[in-house]
Amino acid sequence: MSQEKGIAMIRNSGLRRQRGISMLGILFICVAVVLVAIGALKVVPTYMEFRSIKTAAVAARDGGKTVLEIQKAFDRAATVNDIATISGKDLEITKEGNNIVVSFKYDKKVHLFYNVSLLIEYAGSTDQP
Repeated sequence: MSQEKGIAMIRNSGLRRQRGISMLGILFICVAVVLVAIGALKVVPTYMEFRSIKTAAVAARDGGKTVLEIQKAFDRAATVNDIATISGKDLEITKEGNNIVVSFKYDKKVHLFYNVSLLIEYAGSTDQP
């Protein structure tokens, strides 16, 4: 009987000492990291384009006094920065007090995989930081 008790204790103590993550857990974590990385690699360029559009809108606002001048200034900046998503005609140009405000809004569809896509709605204005 003491021999059976000794074997049971060895088995139990061995199970208690084993810690860590299983191979299936490692595989699951790796798949999750890869999916997040693929998503980020596809979304980050659209955000960078949004920042370029916002910068071009600020430059256009500062470079023109009339609606037509602002639109042309934006189109010049869009040509330099390779912005094809919107043009100067897509800008909403208003005057609030003594300040000219240039606003824009557009949707960007990012294909992730198979028939799964991500729709991002971008909107910006020159009066927002």
